[in-house]
Amino acid sequence: MGLGFFSCLFSSLSLDEASSATPGNNKEVQGQSLLDPCIDHQVNWPQVTDNSSLNDNNEDVASHSLTYSQSPIPPPIIIVDGLRLFSPRQGNTHRASDLLIAVSANAKVNRNKIIEVAVDSMEELTRMALVGEPLWKFDKKRNAEVLNDIEYMREYGHIHATLMEIMRMVEVGEPQSLPNLDSSSESSIESEYKPTLLPKEAGQESLYSEASRDSAYFKMSASSFVELLMDLKQWSSLFSNIVSRAMVLGVLSSSGVQRNYDGTIQVMTAEFHASTPFIPHRESYFARYCKQLNHEMWGVVDVSLENLFPYPSTVFRRRPSGCLIKDMPNGCSKVIWVEHVQVDSNLVPYIFKPVVTSGFVFGARRWIDTVVRQCERFEALITPSTPNANGVFIPQPGRTSLLKLSERMMRSFFADVGGGTLNNWTSLPLSCAEGIKVMAKNSMDDPGKPPGTTLVFATSLGLSAPPKKLFNFLRQGDSRPKWDILSHGLSVNEVAYIHNGKDPLNRVSIMQVNASQNRVHMLYLQESRTDNTGSYVVYAPVEVSAMSMVFNGGNPDYVRILPSGFAILPDTDINQMNGETAGCGSLLTVAFHVVDRASTLDFIPLSSVNTIYHVITDTAMSIKAAVMSNNL
Repeated sequence: MGLGFFSCLFSSLSLDEASSATPGNNKEVQGQSLLDPCIDHQVNWPQVTDNSSLNDNNEDVASHSLTYSQSPIPPPIIIVDGLRLFSPRQGNTHRASDLLIAVSANAKVNRNKIIEVAVDSMEELTRMALVGEPLWKFDKKRNAEVLNDIEYMREYGHIHATLMEIMRMVEVGEPQSLPNLDSSSESSIESEYKPTLLPKEAGQESLYSEASRDSAYFKMSASSFVELLMDLKQWSSLFSNIVSRAMVLGVLSSSGVQRNYDGTIQVMTAEFHASTPFIPHRESYFARYCKQLNHEMWGVVDVSLENLFPYPSTVFRRRPSGCLIKDMPNGCSKVIWVEHVQVDSNLVPYIFKPVVTSGFVFGARRWIDTVVRQCERFEALITPSTPNANGVFIPQPGRTSLLKLSERMMRSFFADVGGGTLNNWTSLPLSCAEGIKVMAKNSMDDPGKPPGTTLVFATSLGLSAPPKKLFNFLRQGDSRPKWDILSHGLSVNEVAYIHNGKDPLNRVSIMQVNASQNRVHMLYLQESRTDNTGSYVVYAPVEVSAMSMVFNGGNPDYVRILPSGFAILPDTDINQMNGETAGCGSLLTVAFHVVDRASTLDFIPLSSVNTIYHVITDTAMSIKAAVMSNNL
């Protein structure tokens, strides 16, 4: 049908429809989805056309074709004869240029303003990171620290006399509400904490505030971590699950000594994203200031510059945010991270609203856990090789190559699935398929991807299964035939793996799909990753010869892969459940990246659109059935 698939995409039908489609299952399951198909049907698995064994042919595994047998799904109502795409958006690059010009055109005036803001922000970050009551209060219900709105406004805001009286009323427990201050007032509230609505400023939408604080220990010196934060390439790579794109627009101050960042001030732009196309990205222009606070502690703070360089459409601002890093014995560090932002969350879809507006998705814990996980990954890289439980021994060079290839796969997945301006997502042009997003890419100049046009398509859905249960179901080989079209009716085994974290579920695996006892149908490189902020199961088909080369320590940079996979979030802020996810449901995002030789960057033909639609709906029923039957 024109679309070369190496795997299928799944999305969600409504759970009520799934329940009625599964006879004999009386278990009540509730959920919600961004995809709302108008059909109700049993699963009818497509037939895989496999013209050659991977053992006999090294042609791109990403180009295997997929054809459909007669399906009970009614033909979708076609809105257009295909999908015409627009050129990828470049974001507000002109705004970045404007800011750079503003910094350089009146260098002395603007430089002094930015330096003053950066120095004040470092003082605010230091206090926000180190003090406890009354600035931060422990919320027993959320099992987390929350910012005391009133204390923060008193400490850092320009408080209007009327508001001071209201604050007094709050402190003594009298009924009250926080009003918007009159625009003619000489002073205004500069920051408040969620869920209080901030007063409107000229040319600015109303913003809400999110604030969080977290800390952790990890095995890295403070100076090494500072260098990682101040080097754009390292910072973007480490936090690829959070940062979709970034640029240094100028350096206003530096020590003049290589790798010594004390006193350095950078003017930057960055986009922050989540692993779904449905959560809007957050774009900010900010100053980053690094300072050695004493002989054992460093501070790195970011603060938005929109107050100095106003822009009418700004919907996101970073209040002083960042971290303090303290050297500890044995080459370790303690990091205290503070995230404090103002944001317009009106465009966040309803199923993501609780986890986004609570600060869970973009909060301090996500930054901290990313650093901790990367340190664990480095430990795995240098750990001596030993035979795993399957008796397979991966030589040390092979461990290094596999982990490097898997790291590239994960970075590519994060880049593909997010909602940043470089991803030109478009809804699938079929009735009842508005919740399926698709975009076209061209990888002709990337030696690590198959050449030609590729399609990325994704959807997000709510399921009643707890995140850990769903994560285990999706990562295990014996569960794969239940949802992967190309593995249906075949056996799937994890033939080798490498632990890359303290949690044994964090691992890089080689999954083998067997067509028969002596015939390998397909190999997948798979990484399973889970922590306090979410879980991922990401995989890519790899040619047998390429996998053998990497397994023996060859260069993984030229291995062609297109990652697909799953991102899982709890459907509520788990801080409200004492950090446990057993009692909540899951928000599942599925994104697949496939070769399609029939499509171009400007046009996806109707045959490809139809194939995407059918793969989604067929696979959705399989996942729903597993959830409903408690077969996870």
